[in-house]
Amino acid sequence: MSQSLRAVRGMNDIFLDDAENWEQFEALIRDWLKSYGYRPIRTPIVEPTPLFKRAIGEVTDIVEKEMYSFEDALNGEHLTLRPENTASCVRAVMQHSLLHSGPKRLYYYGPMFRHERPQKGRYRQFHQIGAEALGFEGPDIDAELILMCARLWDDLGLQGLRLELNSLGSADERAAHRAALIDYFEQHRDQLDEDATRRLHSNPLRILDTKNPAMQALVEAAPVLMDFLGAESLAHFAGVQAVLKDAGVAYRINTRLVRGLDYYNRTVFEWVTDQLGAQGTVCAGGRYDGLVEQLGGKSTPAAGFAMGVERLLSLWLASGGMPAQEAPDVYVVHQGEAADRFAFPVAEGLRAHGFAVVLHCGGGSFKSQMKKADGSGAPFAVIIGDDEAQAAEVTLKPLRDAGEQRRVAADQLADMLADLLLAVDDDNGSV
Repeated sequence: MSQSLRAVRGMNDIFLDDAENWEQFEALIRDWLKSYGYRPIRTPIVEPTPLFKRAIGEVTDIVEKEMYSFEDALNGEHLTLRPENTASCVRAVMQHSLLHSGPKRLYYYGPMFRHERPQKGRYRQFHQIGAEALGFEGPDIDAELILMCARLWDDLGLQGLRLELNSLGSADERAAHRAALIDYFEQHRDQLDEDATRRLHSNPLRILDTKNPAMQALVEAAPVLMDFLGAESLAHFAGVQAVLKDAGVAYRINTRLVRGLDYYNRTVFEWVTDQLGAQGTVCAGGRYDGLVEQLGGKSTPAAGFAMGVERLLSLWLASGGMPAQEAPDVYVVHQGEAADRFAFPVAEGLRAHGFAVVLHCGGGSFKSQMKKADGSGAPFAVIIGDDEAQAAEVTLKPLRDAGEQRRVAADQLADMLADLLLAVDDDNGSV
């Protein structure tokens, strides 16, 4: 017997209760983003590989080690499953001239792909929510993006998330800092690991993001980018902090926060937690004013963030915030030739009035069907036998309380069910 097929390692099936939790979470997320004026954008999962090499940077872990890239067998084009979506959003904005009518607030939601070691909260197919604000130059949009996240944490009831903040300055300021870093690390070359040595001249800023414990003391003593910032960059950073202070959002300035993507400048931030083990970053973002120009467009200010859905859901579950599972309003039980045929128009009629209805399929005794009805979580069962079908009636039976079952004409069922469900909602304190 051949070996059974399984999902690719690090790419997970999501189904039943978990999938319904995802859908409710997604609905909450859409409402939150729309409340800030963000509109949806959907980009292809597969993009030209050069897009990510130019946007993210060729000397990064993502491009060097983690991208799922392949050559199209038909035309030889080099393609990549998107590892992140900011580059795709910028590509779409440029391709379709979306900024001709003014700045845009956009959001996306979907799967990303990185070939790395799967662990809790980190998978090879993972999902991100992202917001991108293009065409806004001042520090106010940076601060709004951060305040949006704080609002979401409050809406989800999440505790213990901390904000870390830094500024990467302008390109010239980073160039001066880069030269100082190279000079510093050259003087301590014997303490660099293999990755750091390889990146010393191509991308020394990435050395500051090392996870190697043996290099932490060396990194802590390295030149700090903040010391190279000019008046304009410092004023922008102060503007962001002023809004956060006015809003009462606590933060810590982390001068070693550099982010893992090369396109960032000025404001960068991360929301972190101790509740997810080593993978403590829940949301990260910042300003990327040079990316549009880097990809061949005109210089355009931009800022955004991305957050990991799997990590957020894990935190939400830990906080007790998962929603109750949705149950149908009615489960239709039927037995007999006439009843089986009559059950279909009864169920469709209820659906036409907006009710969620599960119609039993597959046969079985009334007893076995009633067990299914009870297990569905529906507050009511509609029972149809041949005698009900011949009289164009049904029996309506409460499943969650001691109420009496009643016989009702099929054409009056929707009105009666609406009144009964309203009473149930009132008893449960719904508004």
